Amino acid sequence: MFGQLPLGRSHVPYHELLPAVLGQRVTGLEAHREWNTLVLKHGAQAPGPRDDLWVPPHPDELASLPYTTLHTYDIEKKRADTLRAVAKHSDFLFRLAELHLSPNELTQKLQLIPGVGVWTAAVAGGLAFGDPDALQVGDFHVKNTVAYALTGAIRGTDDEMIRSLTPYAGQRHRVVRWLQLSGMKAPARGPRRRIVSITRL
Repeated sequence: MFGQLPLGRSHVPYHELLPAVLGQRVTGLEAHREWNTLVLKHGAQAPGPRDDLWVPPHPDELASLPYTTLHTYDIEKKRADTLRAVAKHSDFLFRLAELHLSPNELTQKLQLIPGVGVWTAAVAGGLAFGDPDALQVGDFHVKNTVAYALTGAIRGTDDEMIRSLTPYAGQRHRVVRWLQLSGMKAPARGPRRRIVSITRL
């Protein structure tokens, strides 16, 4: 029905975890803006001929950033603490890809870092390790996409999503990506959430 869907892997969980952490509990627009700010202010210009490509902050610099600095980028303390925890455990993260473990086992290891839960690990593990079963439990949209595609319901729960995807165990991330790439999307209902900056608080 869908054809083949190869999943890439960057082998760099440190880089994949940072934007995943920023995506916790905020809209994609907010997370994207915070990521751009963090990289442009504390990252470095990427090697090569282009002058408009940047790499994420070095772990040492990110670990040393005070919360007051991250607050000015609209990053509240919980996510700021998790960003710094990821940076402090960068040696562990860079060694992970060298372990002889399955992609799903590597994804589970990401949860050893304080502040990194199931959703964050799945987002990063799908990209870093090409984990075909990295299911984003806790995501605002994914459970609704699965519900709409597989049952016709406009809204669903994480438990219902897990049950619906049981026949695809081991390939649940790949199935969700197929659904997303096919344009499958549950109808939107209700007003958009108002984005409030915390920088003045």
